Amino acid sequence: PAPAAPVAEPAARPTAPRTNLRAGLSSFIGRDADVARVRDLVGEYRLTTLTGPGGSGKTRLAGEASRGLTDRMPDGVWLVELAPVAAGADVPAAVLAALDLRDQAFGTATEDTTGRLVAALRTRSALLVLDNCEHVIDAAAALADRLLGDCPDLRILATSREPLGITGEAVWPVEPLALPPAHDGDAAGLLRFDAVRLLVDRARAVRPGFTVTDDDAPAVARICRALDGMPLAIELAAARLRTMTVEQLAARLDDRFRLLTGGSRTALPRHQTLRAVVDWSWELLSERERVVLRRLAVFAGGATAEAAARVCGDGADVLDQLISLSDRSLVVVDDDGEAPRYRLLETIKAYGLERLDEAGELDAVRRAHIGWLIELAVTAEPHLHRAEQLVWLRRMRAEHDDITAALRGAIAAGDAENAVRLVAACGWYWFSGHKSEGIELGIEALAVPGPTDREARATACAVVTFLITSGVGDLREAADWVRQARELAVGVENPGPFLRFMRPLSVILGAEDDPLTSLADTLAPLLEDPDPWFRAQARLTRAQMLPAAEREADVTQALAEFRLVGERWGISYALTTLADLFARRGELERAIEYYEQAIVAITEIGTIDDVVMMRSRLAQLRWLAGDHAGSDAEVAQAERDAEQVAWPDGLAIMALNRASLAIWAGDRTTAEQQLDRAQALLRDVPVHPVFRAVMLELQAWMDAEHGRWDAAAAARTEALAAVLNSDDSDEESVGAVLVGIADHALRRDRPADAVRLLAAVEVLAGGLNRSTPWGVHADEAARAALGDGAASALLEETERELAGMDADAAHSWLRELAASVLGPPLSGPAGGGTA
Repeated sequence: PAPAAPVAEPAARPTAPRTNLRAGLSSFIGRDADVARVRDLVGEYRLTTLTGPGGSGKTRLAGEASRGLTDRMPDGVWLVELAPVAAGADVPAAVLAALDLRDQAFGTATEDTTGRLVAALRTRSALLVLDNCEHVIDAAAALADRLLGDCPDLRILATSREPLGITGEAVWPVEPLALPPAHDGDAAGLLRFDAVRLLVDRARAVRPGFTVTDDDAPAVARICRALDGMPLAIELAAARLRTMTVEQLAARLDDRFRLLTGGSRTALPRHQTLRAVVDWSWELLSERERVVLRRLAVFAGGATAEAAARVCGDGADVLDQLISLSDRSLVVVDDDGEAPRYRLLETIKAYGLERLDEAGELDAVRRAHIGWLIELAVTAEPHLHRAEQLVWLRRMRAEHDDITAALRGAIAAGDAENAVRLVAACGWYWFSGHKSEGIELGIEALAVPGPTDREARATACAVVTFLITSGVGDLREAADWVRQARELAVGVENPGPFLRFMRPLSVILGAEDDPLTSLADTLAPLLEDPDPWFRAQARLTRAQMLPAAEREADVTQALAEFRLVGERWGISYALTTLADLFARRGELERAIEYYEQAIVAITEIGTIDDVVMMRSRLAQLRWLAGDHAGSDAEVAQAERDAEQVAWPDGLAIMALNRASLAIWAGDRTTAEQQLDRAQALLRDVPVHPVFRAVMLELQAWMDAEHGRWDAAAAARTEALAAVLNSDDSDEESVGAVLVGIADHALRRDRPADAVRLLAAVEVLAGGLNRSTPWGVHADEAARAALGDGAASALLEETERELAGMDADAAHSWLRELAASVLGPPLSGPAGGGTA
């Protein structure tokens, strides 16, 4: 027989693809570290779950990470899209379909889909990517547990809004893209942040040539921050830039759910609009979880479990719901304080507020929220001026955003009662570093019409009074508030600290109805109070009204009493008051030591607006003591601290201190800059006449330095009128103005008049202030011009003359002498100046 024909070799089969992952259609922005870490986790753990809210980029991150693992998996990397799966029972079939194994037999008699899947994967070394597990979470977890137990070389990478919750699972939370801070217009700096880079990349796809300029950089930053750095929301926003400007988009994000629509037609339906993304998560919640989520939306800065129970649970514990919502990536847990805080991202918060309104609960929950804050602030108040103040300040600061939001909400809603109660309770907290905000909110709350508790309104008026008088504002405004506080407080049986100091303040501010009432009369009950804190405050108040030579005893005793109760703000204020007394006498090293102690005490509280003023003053003292490097270091630190300060009064005082220091050092440029800075900061502030006199005197020094003699004379004329006409003038401000006029006399070659003015400083202003160089320099220049003996004789003669006058006569004498020195206008110096 003929030999058999050779059997043909079978044709080589094409190598089957080892993955069904699709290539990305757009660039992958940022998350390089996340990709590397997820790949490491897949190598280290057999089950890794990427968790995060909808639109956070879990699917894209899983795809990028797993695409780089195909070479490590001999049997491939397989994406299983579970989003279309409606029932948990269909999850195993979805995996079979993704592996393209639905119709194959695996040598097993079982008809069970899971069993067939186990048989198929038992000997395979593969990676399954289970995407979008949250709506079938129980089934996905059960399947993963079974497969990992029976298939030793299998690994699973899952994405879900909550963990699968089985043993051995590694969980990687997918965080929002890196966000820029609130931005001031540096486009180049903005592009360092991944959220901005994503926005720009996707915007260029719809609007070629799109760039971020310095002009629109702040709006770009606002968009990314408002959208929490969530990639899907940013991509939806970028699509709108086809027909909108950046500013228009930023301005419309309050209505984000209506605005951010029109995603890719091939995306999952729930990823085509921002609302659909959140709706998907909402539908998976129990009714109890929905109640807690929507009520949590009233919190601006998140809530502790205790606060959430009060506001979201009607007093009942809601910790289980908070944990569940956190597991589902709807609540963010911040655990860097005394207690964990549970907060919502801005998009979830906006959605929650809509749901709260739909449920008809918005007003009731808002009232519960502000009620909780009032209770907290009332509880904290007595502790804020005791040794435990640091603990309670931390608690109050954690609620700062909520205090502001709740108060603004009450004002907008016309809820006068709760708005005024919250103002009354927050006075000491605002005093510790939020003075400007406290004044603004206090005045707005007190303007809301409607009935309020009389004592609460009186206390709120007193709070506004204290905050205004802590700065450089015109005290006439404070006088109106102190009158209201006292009228409302009539009949209050146990007034709090603010109200108890209203009567002394009314005397100081000239708002006392009885002209025979003295400051001593009003302070007497406080000086006898059993509480050392009240006694210390009263002593400090009295000391501020005494001549400099008589202040030390009161302030020293106040310091001891503040130390007894551990009140750091009082300690620091007493220390700086003593330090200024020492510096005035020329005891610079002692003054520096006390300022250093004061800064330590006030820094513990965190009142940065006080710190910047103290540091700028300490810089002056170090310079006078010859430590110019130390002075520069204090200025640099003060400027760093000033970045955190919003109170214009404190920043203006720092700027004036720096201007004085620059004049002393001969740095005219810095002096001009700092004086301009102070004037700009106070442009919208009704400045107290005495503080204005200080500013005028500094301007006069600058004018004289630049040869602007007429301007210097005009400024000093106005400054003298301010200090002589004000009931609030102190020795320091009067002395500074008189020394400036003495310098003017020396520049006009009138040293005898300079000596007469320096004699007025001795009699009317407590003597030369040796914490500035100007008085000493003027004295030295006058003595050089007249001779030491003649100058001393004239000084003594003028002092005797002035000592025999009453205040009115002395002021008339001063005005006449100053008019002679300051006018007629000068055309140039005649020599003899001190600068």
